[in-house]
Amino acid sequence: MADKLVELAAAARSKSAKVDAVGLAEALGKRVRGEVRFDKGSRALYATDGSNYRQVPIGVVLPRDADDVLATVELCREFGAPLLCRGGGTSLAGQCCNVAVILDFSKYMARILEIDPTRRTARVQPGVVLDHLRVAAEKHHLTFAPDPATHDRCTLGGMIGNNSCGVHSVMAGKTDDNIEELEILTYDGVRMKVGATSSAEIEQIIQQGGRRGEIYAKLQTIAATYGDLVRQRFPNIPRRVSGYNLNYLLPENGFHVARALVGSEGTCITVLEATCRLVESPPERVLLVVAYPDIYQCADHVPEIMAHKPIGLEGFDDLLVGYTRVKGINSEGLALLPEGGGWLMVEFGAQTALQAESQARTLMQSLGRDANSPSVRLYTDKQQARRVWEVRESSLGVTSHVPGEPLNWEGWEDSAVTPEKLGGYLRDLRKMFAAYGYKGSLYGHFGHGCVHTRINFDLQSKDGIAKFRKFMEEAADLVVSYGGSISGEHGDGQSRGELLPKMFGPELVQAFREFKSIWDPAEDESGQADRSLQAGRESSPRRGLRSLGTENPVPISRRPRQPGRGDAAVCWRREMSSRRRRIDVPQLPRHA
Repeated sequence: MADKLVELAAAARSKSAKVDAVGLAEALGKRVRGEVRFDKGSRALYATDGSNYRQVPIGVVLPRDADDVLATVELCREFGAPLLCRGGGTSLAGQCCNVAVILDFSKYMARILEIDPTRRTARVQPGVVLDHLRVAAEKHHLTFAPDPATHDRCTLGGMIGNNSCGVHSVMAGKTDDNIEELEILTYDGVRMKVGATSSAEIEQIIQQGGRRGEIYAKLQTIAATYGDLVRQRFPNIPRRVSGYNLNYLLPENGFHVARALVGSEGTCITVLEATCRLVESPPERVLLVVAYPDIYQCADHVPEIMAHKPIGLEGFDDLLVGYTRVKGINSEGLALLPEGGGWLMVEFGAQTALQAESQARTLMQSLGRDANSPSVRLYTDKQQARRVWEVRESSLGVTSHVPGEPLNWEGWEDSAVTPEKLGGYLRDLRKMFAAYGYKGSLYGHFGHGCVHTRINFDLQSKDGIAKFRKFMEEAADLVVSYGGSISGEHGDGQSRGELLPKMFGPELVQAFREFKSIWDPAEDESGQADRSLQAGRESSPRRGLRSLGTENPVPISRRPRQPGRGDAAVCWRREMSSRRRRIDVPQLPRHA
């Protein structure tokens, strides 16, 4: 059983709050039909996600149904305990870590409630694994387009929280573009459905009064007060994921409250059910790999390639290929790559294989007319294409812990710019790496200008952390100077939340605070809160760039192929970052 009292780190105050964890666990046990786990082992298991952070939760609840969720939220409110909704735990910016009660929907609330092939929609519970939905939708030749590399284990609720993207966002947009309606629950117990809202509907809801009317009236005020600033300062790029989606409150975007809540990282509401948009899934696909001498030239040619309308466009550099060889994996895929120092993976889809191949060959001919034409290779064999895709899909694990290299970390792993500026941005980012003595592979969703990397930050010494902080601040300035976004799909979370003023300015950060306070009255418009939904996150940027290491690491036996890395904290971190949860999902057509 958990300790009698759990200390909470207050998000925006120096004082702390105390929650009666034993009393809360007992009350939950009497009301919840699902599982209530407040033991130390469960709390330890849920203390981390895929990020650099570790925060031990108060306890964990696995609800069986919406009634369990309502009971959990009610009791957490009664006991003054913060809440955190968690999906697959794959977040890379610390969104799934907090000193809170965690709601894990992935075990029981994981049903596909309906697929309507005529309307091209699906109703799902938040714990549905993405690939389960995609397999079901493929029976109707449809798919949910956003598909992160964690597609075989991430959940729809988590994707809604992070505004996830993936390879095929070039085909149909981010998660926010593909959510039609949400059934939600606020921390103060209001349950309602939200979606696109006409002016007449807004006025009717406000006139009806009550808490729902109050919410819509305040959302309308935010749109009126900050609308022009949103239009001016929100980057007009495919992958703006940082900040709250206030753009969806604008009348030209249909006052779409559901989409405004996508990407709010659990800081505003709890999702009980989602209605998702499905799009046509091309039944036949081919892969074309284009190789240039370096990754910068790859980036320079992205706009030209995107004009040929691929359904996926990924990029990776020679450093990633080198790390893959060092780790001795994906040798078959590496052998299939054309010669070069940077690679673009261009996927085409169509109704027939011949049509898809024709699109690819048209691009090959176009690129062949360039004075410095690239090396290219077309893969019509599905097994060969699968092997090559595995090189890209393995990138995060490959770049994390390389034998003979310092540890590489998240932090600046998710910036995005418009594709037209990608080449210049990558060159300047690499120059910044060099100036700081850092090293990191460059890869990502180049079709939409999103760049992933893991960098050899020193996060275990005072000087190293100070250097890391300085780099993060300068890197934020760099991407903002390119009109880009601090986050292109992983979200802001704990690692980048305090950088939001650089991107949006103080006025819009205040708008973010007001947006959160509408949904979560426990947090006022100044961002002050002790207990609520993800208290203090995203709306109240704070210093989140801090040490990951322990003051006194516990020595354990060193692993033979990782000399010099024998402390418990580091070995734990290595295992967590490379772990993949195994889920029995039928093989899908090529989706990354």
